Amino acid sequence: MSPVPKRQVRLGAHFPGVNNTTVWADPRSGSHIDFASFVHLAQTAERAKFDFLFLAEGLRLREKKGLIHDLDVVGRPDTLTVLAGLAAVTERLGLIGTISATYNEPYEVARQFASLDQLSGGRAGWNVVTSSDAFTGENFRRGGYLPYDRRYDRATEFLAIARELWNSWPADAIPADAASGRFLAGEDAGRFAHRGEFFDVEGRFSVPRTPQVEPVILQAGDSQAGRDFGARHGDGIFTLPRPIEEARAFYREVKGRLAAHGRHEDDLLLLPAATFVIGDTHAEAEERAAEIRTQQVSGATAIQLLEAVWNRDLTAYDPDGPLPDIEPLDDGTAIQQGQARRFEDRQEKIREWRARAEAGSLSIRDIAIEDAAWQTFVGTPAEIAEEIDLRVQTRADDGFILVPHITPAGLDEFADRVVPELQERGSFRREYEGTTLRDHLGLPPAGTRRPAVPVPTGVPA
Repeated sequence: MSPVPKRQVRLGAHFPGVNNTTVWADPRSGSHIDFASFVHLAQTAERAKFDFLFLAEGLRLREKKGLIHDLDVVGRPDTLTVLAGLAAVTERLGLIGTISATYNEPYEVARQFASLDQLSGGRAGWNVVTSSDAFTGENFRRGGYLPYDRRYDRATEFLAIARELWNSWPADAIPADAASGRFLAGEDAGRFAHRGEFFDVEGRFSVPRTPQVEPVILQAGDSQAGRDFGARHGDGIFTLPRPIEEARAFYREVKGRLAAHGRHEDDLLLLPAATFVIGDTHAEAEERAAEIRTQQVSGATAIQLLEAVWNRDLTAYDPDGPLPDIEPLDDGTAIQQGQARRFEDRQEKIREWRARAEAGSLSIRDIAIEDAAWQTFVGTPAEIAEEIDLRVQTRADDGFILVPHITPAGLDEFADRVVPELQERGSFRREYEGTTLRDHLGLPPAGTRRPAVPVPTGVPA
């Protein structure tokens, strides 16, 4: 009887954003906008046989009391421009970009991703976000602010149109030549028409069918609406890291939604963000992790993290002193704008922090370090590989999107030391076996379905 093949770990490399994850004081810390930084991270990921590179995108610089947030001053080049450039300096690595479905139009986004898929030979992926805050919307001034409860409605229709466009060219329809304007097959190739609540569009799509037909679709968000959007339409969900038992419960809950949509467990990948600190011994890794956490959260950063919860100016407070004894202000106006909200209930978060501070005699900065400067994996290369493998084999996660704390060389040590350990365990590839991002991720061709099966609930021994 042949052994059951191990579940394969899926790995993405997140180009670090401008936030408190980055350790700017480290001498190895480099530019976040120089193209050479993107190239280094992408080529390191490809050398280690990662599935993809992942780029986040902010449509507006974050602000605090009208001033640019001190961790966001450098901004970020346009996502699709960067990915198109990386397509020319990589051969197999998937290229996933974050683009908003609230402040763009279906035709232009479909055309951009189809072009990227053509240029890269089938390696494109789209992380669909809704970016509904009014602060971001001021950059666009189109029809006002879309309320939270409508943003996924628009995103659903947006994605449906994009898919209609990507599939509007039959597989055998290609232009005969530019001069004739005629097709070798199918005079209706590229034609589309859509009448819906948010969009009324028709015409002819200008990009012929691409290697993947549809790019891989990720969704970022853990809300109930986000989970349902992912279960219905996504190939993956970029989610928060969780302790292993919580992750298993999240895995069962989200993947339990798939059968209702006629989808197989492996049609949707759950991919948390993850950080890591590697040492020659576990003690060394823990020591390095503590040092990194301290570097990630300065006194000013700690105050800013608290201000996001209290929604008040707390600059008068000592970051090495106790938590504020005042109550939060929740008047509908955020003191910090352009940032994703990390909690639903301010009062509950403050009660939790106060209890932890009292129990451990923790200062403002101590609490900020515990809450924001986390590392998912800390240990020797073998220990980290063992934990990653355990989480994937026991269905807590399908893989991870790794966020280094150094740009651009922060992935190097993981690629050189942890990936070989995963390969030895038989849970990560030694070579790419396919050419497209769908091949790498074990996803079916666009538009096809695997038989729906119940998601296993047990944990293998």
